[in-house]
Amino acid sequence: MPVSSQAEDPDVWTDEDGQDVVRLRRWKGEWAADDPHANFKSDVVGYGLLEPLDTLHGMSRNLDVPVGALVRYVLARWASGGSGGLLEVGPVMVPRLWEPIAAAEEADSDEERLRAYHQLRQMIAWLKVPLDEPSVYPPQRD
Repeated sequence: MPVSSQAEDPDVWTDEDGQDVVRLRRWKGEWAADDPHANFKSDVVGYGLLEPLDTLHGMSRNLDVPVGALVRYVLARWASGGSGGLLEVGPVMVPRLWEPIAAAEEADSDEERLRAYHQLRQMIAWLKVPLDEPSVYPPQRD
């Protein structure tokens, strides 16, 4: 039973011990065809058909880690993934990768979008070189 609600959200409340409690629920929403978040919303509906607690209960038993701790880990890891990705790619490379996309959208042309794709493909291929061929860089001396 909820003790207090956080920001009037019926899915999140604080229990009598001061711990956050979240109700897991399925969602079957509707959205406009031009909704910029339609793919994400579709994923929410699709993944909502699964029962994640089955996996987490198994992990909890096998790892001897409480289910709540695993749920917190999964949520924190997923929610921080964007900033982790930014750190991995780097604050200089992200704008460089975005430039061809921005130019193509500014031109509003499929030809320019295809050109941007090829430019991005080449840039990412260049970034992948040391991953695909570690011998590209000579060993470093101590």
